[in-house]
Amino acid sequence: MTDTSRMNKTILTTAILAALTVLPSVQAQTESQDNETETAADLDDLVVIGTRSETRTVFDTPVPVDVIDERVLQSTGAVAGELGQALATVAPSFFFPRQSNSGSSDLVRAGQLRGLSPDQLLVLVNGKRRHTSAIVNSETKIGRGTAAVDFNTIPLNAISRVEILRDGAGAQYGSDAIAGVINIVLDRSAGLDLSAGYGQHDTDLDPINRSITDGETITADIKYGWALAEDGFFKLGLSLRDRDGTNRAGFDTIPFFEAQTPANLALRGQRNYAIGDPDVEEINAWFNTEISLGDGTLYGFGTLADRESTGGAAFFRYPDSFSNVPDIYPQGFRPETRGDDLDLAGTVGWRQYISDWSLDSSVTYGRNRFEFGVDESLNASLGPASPTSFDSGTFRLEQLTVNVDGVRSLNWSRPASLAIGAEFRHEDYATRAGDEASFIAGPFDGAIGAQAAPGLTPDDEQDVSRDVFSLYADLGVDLTDRLFVNAAARAEDYDDFGSALTGKLSARFALTDELALRAAVSNSFRAPNLAQVGFSDTTLNFGDNRTLIRTRTLPVNDPIARSLGATDLSEEKSNNFSVGFIGQYDRFNFSVDAFRIEIDDRITLSERLFGQAIEDFVQAQPGGESVQSVRFFTNAVDTTTTGVDVTMGYETPFAGGDLTLTAVASYAKTDIDSIRGTTDELTALDPSLTLVGVEEINTLEDAAPRSKGIVTADWQGQRLNLLTRLSRYGSATRVFNFGGGFEPEQTYGAEFQLDFEGSYQVTDSTRLTLGVVNLLDEYPDLSSSDINFFGNLPYDVLSPIGVNGRYVYGRVNFSFEDSGLA
Repeated sequence: MTDTSRMNKTILTTAILAALTVLPSVQAQTESQDNETETAADLDDLVVIGTRSETRTVFDTPVPVDVIDERVLQSTGAVAGELGQALATVAPSFFFPRQSNSGSSDLVRAGQLRGLSPDQLLVLVNGKRRHTSAIVNSETKIGRGTAAVDFNTIPLNAISRVEILRDGAGAQYGSDAIAGVINIVLDRSAGLDLSAGYGQHDTDLDPINRSITDGETITADIKYGWALAEDGFFKLGLSLRDRDGTNRAGFDTIPFFEAQTPANLALRGQRNYAIGDPDVEEINAWFNTEISLGDGTLYGFGTLADRESTGGAAFFRYPDSFSNVPDIYPQGFRPETRGDDLDLAGTVGWRQYISDWSLDSSVTYGRNRFEFGVDESLNASLGPASPTSFDSGTFRLEQLTVNVDGVRSLNWSRPASLAIGAEFRHEDYATRAGDEASFIAGPFDGAIGAQAAPGLTPDDEQDVSRDVFSLYADLGVDLTDRLFVNAAARAEDYDDFGSALTGKLSARFALTDELALRAAVSNSFRAPNLAQVGFSDTTLNFGDNRTLIRTRTLPVNDPIARSLGATDLSEEKSNNFSVGFIGQYDRFNFSVDAFRIEIDDRITLSERLFGQAIEDFVQAQPGGESVQSVRFFTNAVDTTTTGVDVTMGYETPFAGGDLTLTAVASYAKTDIDSIRGTTDELTALDPSLTLVGVEEINTLEDAAPRSKGIVTADWQGQRLNLLTRLSRYGSATRVFNFGGGFEPEQTYGAEFQLDFEGSYQVTDSTRLTLGVVNLLDEYPDLSSSDINFFGNLPYDVLSPIGVNGRYVYGRVNFSFEDSGLA
């Protein structure tokens, strides 16, 4: 038995024993107590995550939980109403990188918690598991190889609050909850709300010495809620977004490896490239309802998002190059990727009290379909007959989840509650080939496939599915007036790779009425995402001398991958430890929590394996024709992440209003403990090949900032509200592998960002808001000449401050109360 397996079994056994040993320690049964009534009266402080056995307040939870309400999210000035960007602005340990020149990752962004991978974060909506995107982020830097939840498919106007559990929670919620859990609670208030907004970037771009205005953004939102009899409600809403793209490219000096012909050199000093955001048009619809029927409650909620993104950045193709057909593009061309992203989710459920049990049964369905393509492109091997627009393939993921959960108070002498439940989940992932012209090899001597988005081939098509069944139990007990203990255990079975057992033990000890200690120990896991099991595509990447070569991502069961030593993926396994304290003194509150997360068998996308030996071998295999480089997923890395989170808040009357001061900070450092050796098959081909090289090591350890701090002053008067926010993002390091031993590295220093927002209540129903994000127009450090790609890409997208500069916005809100139905 390995040390990790022994630790996992120890944690599970400890959690189960803790639950069992509590039973004899409790005296004879007494009348049950209403735990919910005994918690804090302020509903905004109540949370449903942290423990499944009962509802507790933020102050009472044995693990750290952040609660971010609708008003705070709206005050972030999030570009185009992006939920992910809003969370990154206010949540201490949440990051939401803006990618560029990253294929489909320009169009679908992923968030991360505590510096871990985006797919190590579980997302819930109203307490129910959310499906992930069908897109694998194969070309991105942060979260490379992951398929994560697309936060931006949930509009801001749908949200009442967001709860962020910063602790491992696999025993409570299942796979993916290694870094923590984010629960998005939908709005249920009555009345009519309308808003319209406009914003744009107004910035000075130093590399080209110009002032730029772009990224024009128009938003419109409407929602209406009815209050129904017996605390029921029905709420629905619509959200529209229209955002123009941005470009922060520099002047081109022409790469040395391109042909130094008059046609190419004539482009020197122009802005031929792009770095920034694509054009986005999006419509989101949602609903949320509860209706009392007889002895129970029927509830349902759902979201629908349709987003069209165009203009995703890609590298410029020069007039005289292997990638171009001068008859079509005599001045060269820059392809623009596009995506049609359709996402829907819906839940229907029934809650009812039977005997002493509160039972909740539900069915949740989620589906994401992403159609990827490219315009202003060509397949050079087809010559002058090549199309210039291509559909490059379709990705689809479906998830059906059935839950049965029960919670009851126990008639013990001490307050106690028990939660048990079962879950069945069916997942299906499929891909479909693109246009034949997007991947076919034509008769001309030129680059094969649609430039910037080579199409999926029939060999790339996949259709994989799995069934998952799990059982859990969660017991919470106030052992004394000061000590609360929570124990949870979960068994989960996957029909495609096996079973996993997880356990969690957490406790909170009140030193005084105002100060408490809390700690938790658990093990969690993450099953390989179906997209990681079945994903296959072909892209263009840098090879030796920075030339673009065709790279194919292989599923681990592909014969070529097997011949190179690929094996079936297994689950990631983690051990989570946290300890901290929380205080609440009159108007001042604070928390400090330290954590350690040990993860074995992390799933990573291997390095691009290229070189003459690998190229000759792959092209000799069926399906390897014209492929120059390959990569596949592996369980190759063990890591340890350590860090600390700090939160502080203070409220006081000031200048005729109420002033709230908050300060939050997070630090997380990931170290690689071990890396699996390169397979014998690869070593036999080329001893210099490695599965995990400098780029992936950089991604895991240094690419995401280790620290983040946010200080906010929020003053609310009778009609006027003023908010100022100062954020500091830590440094980040970028390493490239351009082949031939050329591996440039650069550390981008810490950056500060100042935001401001002011709003005025013109009438009882009308509020005007003006705000500025990045008021001082800060940018990351300029990239060095080794990294800026010959002046074209002056900034790196690693920095959370982004590369778009100052953003100015205005918004008008109309709100009308509705008494509803009696």
